[in-house]
Amino acid sequence: MTARHPRAGAGQARSSGRGSDYAVLSRRVKQAGLLDRRPGYYSFKIGVNLLLLAAGWAAFALIGRSWWQLLVAVFLAVMFTQTAFLGHDAGHQQISRSKRANVLLGRLHGNLLVGLAYGWWVSKHNRHHAHPNQVDRDPDIADGALAFTPSQAGARRGPAAWVARHQAWFFFPMLLLEAVNLHVASVRSLFGRTGGNPAARVAEAGLLAAHLVAYAGALLWVLSPVQAVCFAVVQQGLFGLYMGCSFAPNHKGMPIFTEEDEIDYLRRQVLTARNVRGGRLAACVFGGLNYQIEHHLFPSMPRPNLRHAQVLIRAHCSLHGIEYCETGVLNSYAEVLRHLHRVGGPLRPELEY
Repeated sequence: MTARHPRAGAGQARSSGRGSDYAVLSRRVKQAGLLDRRPGYYSFKIGVNLLLLAAGWAAFALIGRSWWQLLVAVFLAVMFTQTAFLGHDAGHQQISRSKRANVLLGRLHGNLLVGLAYGWWVSKHNRHHAHPNQVDRDPDIADGALAFTPSQAGARRGPAAWVARHQAWFFFPMLLLEAVNLHVASVRSLFGRTGGNPAARVAEAGLLAAHLVAYAGALLWVLSPVQAVCFAVVQQGLFGLYMGCSFAPNHKGMPIFTEEDEIDYLRRQVLTARNVRGGRLAACVFGGLNYQIEHHLFPSMPRPNLRHAQVLIRAHCSLHGIEYCETGVLNSYAEVLRHLHRVGGPLRPELEY
């Protein structure tokens, strides 16, 4: 299903005696209890995740100096990503009614267990949620290693232009470096940031340092130097690839807006997001992010409630003529690659588009 860019002004909210289209939907979702916290689910989820993570490190210690450790590296890459998903849920206040409890869980899962700065990520991710696919406002489509808009691609020269021309081919290989990018950004945010709460920065920096020391120390203590490097390359590379593949289908290739586009909250969130089919299996693999439309409309909704909310939200969109995009896993990646290829098209004058 291909989303179309609505004309400017076409997305203005319509009001009735009961409020805007989103207000009506929000009332229905609340009445259905879909915003209620799920402490039992998250207690079980966190417990199982910690046990599996501990089992992975226990296997690492027991196997010792062996190239079989690369299989452990693959397993820990998966578990790091699943742990990061829980940090994501904590950042959206999905787990507990207590903000303090969510922050604590977020820092433990982010800074300590996987080495990502929770505070920096929450700030960046909240800006994305407030302005999805909006030029100069959404950090997830900011100009960087990849060009997400024709203007970004057109401004490139030299090697950067060459990368943009071929970025669809480079997309998945570049995701292997995503974990390194996130680690570096985390460290820079903690030690280069001014203002804010100094105590929070110290706490996050301490947890992040503990992770880095423990991770590097464990690898160098158990493995030979060459094995340690190979383990880190495999584990961190696959961690970044898994993370990137979980987030990439959500918005890339969907409509992009500017500040001049007049569009209400409901339509902005629905039209810029793409769901991925697959039911409970996809929800487990993608950490619930396959229900991207529901997540963007109600960021604090607990993960297990998203599939139930989909029924209400899809019907509401159909009622109001709002295009609801849902596709299969492989097609979602194909749409992302087609978008990246189109963006780099003007830099390939020898071909016709």
